[in-house]
Amino acid sequence: MTTDTIDRSVPSAIAEAMGEASRIKTRAIDRVAYASDASHYLYTPKAVLVAEDAAEVAAILRAATTSGSRVTFRSGGTSLSGQASTDELLVDTRKGFRRIDVLDGGARVRVQPGATVRQVNLRLLRYGYRLGPDPASEAACTIGGVVANNSSGMACGITENTYRTLESLVFVLPSGTIVDTAAPDADARLHASEPALVGGLLRLQRRVREDPASVAMIERQFAMKNTMGYGVNAFLDFDSPVEVLMHLLIGSEGTLAFIAEATYRTVPLKPKVTTALAVFRTLDDATRALPDLVATEAATLELMDATSIRVGQSFADAPAQILGFDVTTEAALLVEYQALEDERLVDLAERGAVVLGDSALRAPTVFSPDAKARATAWKLRKGLYATVAGARPSGTTALLEDIVVPVPALASTCEALQVLFERYAYRDSVIFGHAKDGNIHFMLTDRFEGDAALERLVGFTDEMVALVLDHGGNLKAEHGTGRAMAPFVERQYGAELYDVMREIKRLCDPAGILNPGVIIGDDPDAHIRNIKLAEPIEAEADRCVECGYCEPVCPSKDLTLTPRQRIVVRRGIATAEASGDHALAAELERDYDYAGVDTCAVDGMCVTACPVLINTGSLVKRLRREDQNPVLATGWKAAARAWGPVTRAGSLALTAADAVPAGLVRTATTVGRAVFGADTVPEYTADLPGGGAPRRKLTGTIGPGETVAVYLPACTGSMFGAAAGGIGVTEAFRRLVERAGVSVIVPDGIESLCCSTPWTSKGYTGGREVMAARVITAVRDASRDGELVIVSDGASCTEGFAHLFDDAGLAYRTEDAVAFVARAVLPALGDFSPLVDSLLLHPTCSSTQMGLGPALLAVGEAVSRHVTVPEAWGCCGFAGDRGMLHPELTASATAAEAAEVKTIGADAHASCNRTCEIGMTRATGEEYRHLLELLEEATRG
Repeated sequence: MTTDTIDRSVPSAIAEAMGEASRIKTRAIDRVAYASDASHYLYTPKAVLVAEDAAEVAAILRAATTSGSRVTFRSGGTSLSGQASTDELLVDTRKGFRRIDVLDGGARVRVQPGATVRQVNLRLLRYGYRLGPDPASEAACTIGGVVANNSSGMACGITENTYRTLESLVFVLPSGTIVDTAAPDADARLHASEPALVGGLLRLQRRVREDPASVAMIERQFAMKNTMGYGVNAFLDFDSPVEVLMHLLIGSEGTLAFIAEATYRTVPLKPKVTTALAVFRTLDDATRALPDLVATEAATLELMDATSIRVGQSFADAPAQILGFDVTTEAALLVEYQALEDERLVDLAERGAVVLGDSALRAPTVFSPDAKARATAWKLRKGLYATVAGARPSGTTALLEDIVVPVPALASTCEALQVLFERYAYRDSVIFGHAKDGNIHFMLTDRFEGDAALERLVGFTDEMVALVLDHGGNLKAEHGTGRAMAPFVERQYGAELYDVMREIKRLCDPAGILNPGVIIGDDPDAHIRNIKLAEPIEAEADRCVECGYCEPVCPSKDLTLTPRQRIVVRRGIATAEASGDHALAAELERDYDYAGVDTCAVDGMCVTACPVLINTGSLVKRLRREDQNPVLATGWKAAARAWGPVTRAGSLALTAADAVPAGLVRTATTVGRAVFGADTVPEYTADLPGGGAPRRKLTGTIGPGETVAVYLPACTGSMFGAAAGGIGVTEAFRRLVERAGVSVIVPDGIESLCCSTPWTSKGYTGGREVMAARVITAVRDASRDGELVIVSDGASCTEGFAHLFDDAGLAYRTEDAVAFVARAVLPALGDFSPLVDSLLLHPTCSSTQMGLGPALLAVGEAVSRHVTVPEAWGCCGFAGDRGMLHPELTASATAAEAAEVKTIGADAHASCNRTCEIGMTRATGEEYRHLLELLEEATRG
C-alpha cells in the first residue's frame, strides 16, 4: 500500500454505471477503512463502490465484465476465512440493502443482504418466529453473508440452515442478468437469457448423478455441516435449473452471483427453554458424553475447553458453575432443551439429567429455566472468540478455524488437535463450538510474519487437514472456504468433484470477475498470503479483533467511519509509519480528523456491542486531548470557572436568536464556522428552541418530608428551553416529587455545576478538572459524603456524573430522574388515567448503557396505553453540541428511525435527554418531550 496507488480510479465504464461520484470511494482513508474484516487476511481495495440497488449492481457487473475488472462484495464483514476481502474493487452491499418485509404473519420473511440476523429476528419476534440460521455473530452478520456462507450456528444444524429454509432468491449474474427464482416462469426466463448456463448446469447434473462415487461422496460429506467448496448436493436435491442454481449460490461466497434479496421460511420460536452448564473433569470426558446427549434431542450442545473456562472466569458476570477452582484439564458443555409445551420440556430435561448424572462431572449440575442464568451462560459462549482473541499479545493476529467430524470421532479429533497445538507451539489455543454437530472452532494466535512463522502454520495446517479428512470430516463447517481452505478443496472432494466445481465457476462467471482466489483458485499458498499483521496502537483499542459487532449501533456508520474502521485506520497509520510511508500516514491523519474524530459521537454505544468491551469513544477522546487547541482549551477552562454566567449567556442568546429571522442568525454562524472552523462554532437552525429557565431558583429543599436524594438538574435544561407546549423536565420533576411527598435537595451554586461531559468529550482536561472539583465539593456536602443518592434529569448528564465520581474514586450512587421517579415517586402518585393512547419512545445511548430500559417502559406505560420503541432505534448522534457542530451526523444517525417513526401514528413522542429530544424533533418533525413531562401532565388532577 503506497501513495502511488491512492488515486487510481475505477474504470470509466463502472464509474458511468454508478453515476454518483460520491459513492465511489478512492481516498486512502476509505480504502484502508474497508481493507480489514473479521478474518486474518488484509487486502486493500483499489476502490470501494457503495451500490444502491440490484439494477445498479447489474450495471456494475456488466461494466466489470467488459473491462475485465474484478469485484468482491462486502456486507457485514464478519466473515472469518478471507472471502470478503480484495485488492481489486470492493462493493459495499450493506448501506443500500437493509429492507425487511415480514410475510404471512411471520411464517416467511423477505430480506435484503444488508440487514443483520438480529434485526430480522427482532422484526419477527412479535409474530413468534425466527430465522433458522442462528450464528453467534447475529448482532453484526448480515443476511448477505449468511446466504453466501450458508451460515448455521448453535441450534440449526443442517436442518434449519439457509440451504433448507430458503424459499427464493433475487440474484444478479456477472452478465448483469437479474433472476427472481420466485417468478412462476423463472426457469423459462433463465433459459432465455442464459442458455449456455442452463445447458451447462443440466450437463453437470447428469454427470454427478451418473457417477456413483460422486453421489456417495456428496451424501457422506453433506450429511454433516459443510461449507467447503460449492454446494454440489444441489445437483442431487433439486431438478429444475433455477432451483439447482439458487442452491448452488448458497455458500458460494460471492464467487458466482450477487444475492440481492432472500425470502426465508421462518422457524417457530420455542418459548419453553431450560439450560445447564455442565463442567466435566476433562475435555475427553465432555466429548465422550456427546453421543448420548445428542440422542436426548438437545437443541444445543456447546463445547468449551479449559482455556475457554479460564477466560470465562475473568468475566464480571461469569456463571457460578465455572468459578471457585483453578482450571487445569476441565471442559464444559452448555446443554439446552427447547420445546413448545412445559410437559415436553420436562421430559427432555429429565433425559438430559440422566446422561449428565452418569458422566464424569466436576460437580453435579441441574437444568434451570431461569432467563438470567441462561443469558449469562450464553454470553460466556458467544463472547469466547472475540474475548480470547482480544486477550492475545499486542501485535499478534488471531486465526480462527472451524471443522466438523462425525460426533463419535469428536473426542479423538480434539485430543489430536491438542497434540498439534503443542507440536507447533500454539500453546494458547482454545477449542469451542457446536459439539452437537461435531463442529468445533479452534483459534491460533501468532505474529504470522517471516519464514519460520509461516512454515509453522503450513505444517500445522497440513497435519490438521489430514487429521480431519482421516476422521471423515469436512475442513469447513460454517465459516466458509474463503482463501483459508481454497487450496484444499480438491483434497477433500477428489479430482472429479473438484472439476465439477471449477466448471460451475466457469459457467456462472466465464470472465472470472467475481471474488477471484476464493473457493476456486490455483494458488497452493493462498492460505498464507497477505495475513494481517496488526501494528500496536493506542491501548484503548489495541485488543480489537475487527469483528464488526460494533458497526450496527454506531451513529456515524453511514456518514464516515464505524468504530471498527476508526481502529483499522489507526492501524493503517501505524503500519504506514512503520514501513516508512510517511506521506500516506500524513494523508490518513489529515482525513481522520473529520472522519474519525470530528464525527464520532463518543456515545459509547460501541461498547454495548463489543465482546471485548472496547469503547472507541475513549480512543477518540484521547485523540481530542492530544490535539486540543490551546486557545480553545484555555477558553473552555475559563468557561468551567464561570459556568453559571456562560449557561445563562447561552440561554439568552438562544432566546434572542429565536426572536429574530432565522436566516440572519444562520448567516452569522455560517461566517463564524468558515472563520473559526466547523468543529468550533455551532450551526444555528430554526428548529433550535429558545433559552431555558435559570436553575438557581431551585436551590434548597424541594418537597416535604425527609430528604432522600440530591437533585442536580441538568444545565442543558437551563440552556435549551422546553419543547413547544411543555414545561421542561426540571419543572416537571419538581412538581412530581412535591405531589408524591418526596423530598430532594438542590446544592448551593447549582447554576455553576455541570456533569463535565462537554470537557470530557472535547478532550479539554483542564476545564474538566475545574468542574469536577467544584461538583465534588458541592455534592459531598449536600449528600452527606455519599449517603444520599445523586439524581439528575438528563440521561447523558446522569452518566457524566457517574463517571466523574468514579474517576475521583468516590463510591457515590447516581440515579437518573426517570429511574428515581419509577422507584420512589410513581408508587406514591396514586391512581391516574393514561395521558395518551399511544406513545413513541426514544431511548438514548446513555439510558441504554445505564440500564434504564425497564424504568423508561414503566413510566411510559403509566402515561400511555401503548408504548412503542422503534425497531430502527439508535443513538441520535446529537451528542451534546455535536448535532449543532456537525448536523450531518445527526441527520445520518436518525435517518432509519425517523423513516420508521413517520410510518407509525402516535399521540406523543418522548425521550429522556433534552439534546436528544431536539435531535429527534429535527429528524422527524414530531415534538419530542422528556418522558417526565408527560407523567407530570397525566397526574395534574
